[in-house]
Amino acid sequence: MSGAVTRKVTLLAGGVGGAKIAEGLAALPDVALSVIGNIADDDDFHGLWVSPDIDTLTYSLADVIDRNQGWGVADEGHRALDTLARLGADTWMSLGDRDFGLHIYRTMRRRRGDRPSLIARDTARAFGIKAEILLPTDDTVQTRVRTDAGWLSFQEYFVRERCAPEVRELAFHGLEQARPAPEALAALAAADLIVIAPSNPLVSIAPILGVPGITEALRQSPAQKIAVSPFIAGKVVKGPADRMMTALGERADAVGVAQRYSGLAGRLVIDHADAALADSIRAQGMTPACSAILMQSLEDKTRLAREILDLAFAGVPAEAGA
Repeated sequence: MSGAVTRKVTLLAGGVGGAKIAEGLAALPDVALSVIGNIADDDDFHGLWVSPDIDTLTYSLADVIDRNQGWGVADEGHRALDTLARLGADTWMSLGDRDFGLHIYRTMRRRRGDRPSLIARDTARAFGIKAEILLPTDDTVQTRVRTDAGWLSFQEYFVRERCAPEVRELAFHGLEQARPAPEALAALAAADLIVIAPSNPLVSIAPILGVPGITEALRQSPAQKIAVSPFIAGKVVKGPADRMMTALGERADAVGVAQRYSGLAGRLVIDHADAALADSIRAQGMTPACSAILMQSLEDKTRLAREILDLAFAGVPAEAGA
């Protein structure tokens, strides 16, 4: 890639789907990647602060992720969890032994008063990650899910209840009071391209955009802005986004995604299976672009990442993104 211009790309991402496109972008030699990850899934387990989406991004970009389940560390044991269970602790949140090490480190530094953004930065560097993993805020924001049985934390809904209860309402505790992390604002302002990952629009992307100042910074950024749909023919590859959006009265397809992101991104990358929705997407003020968006291999991830980059900068002189 001699002579290629490096593009600054800022990705807004949740866990599994976000991590896949992050891997693809990070693999491109002409991309300097920053990822603003979701922290609204964070919670306390066994006295330790666990940040599932940030950890999935970290483990994926470090290539130590458990590829079979899409989260956690490969070659993992659960002896610590076994001991906790023997002692009578509630262990429905599956945390592996190596995973515990990161949670211990994060909690230790948080108690010391270190900024969560710096902890995430130092963790990424220790794992040999070249991309910047950023937090939208250093304040605590937590997703709550109202079901017929009452309010649940996101992990109670997602892991303990396996997304079975019907979602009646979502709330993000602490969101209105949160202050944007300066690193996140800087990454949005400096970006040549901002990508909204194929993550759950309701519980992965919305809490990032909802941090006061983040949406404004995205809108004011001169960067190209492209979103990737998490839907293929009205279904998601993983997670409850389709059921959630339907339950909350939104369209659970690429048009519903366009309705969410209209005014935030100019283009929406959709799967070939959703080509018939192109006119409806245009009616929402977004320009659709069809691709094969299912990412099953690193080749799939890098191909899609390259297509997004080409889509953003087709006909743009190299100097414009320098």
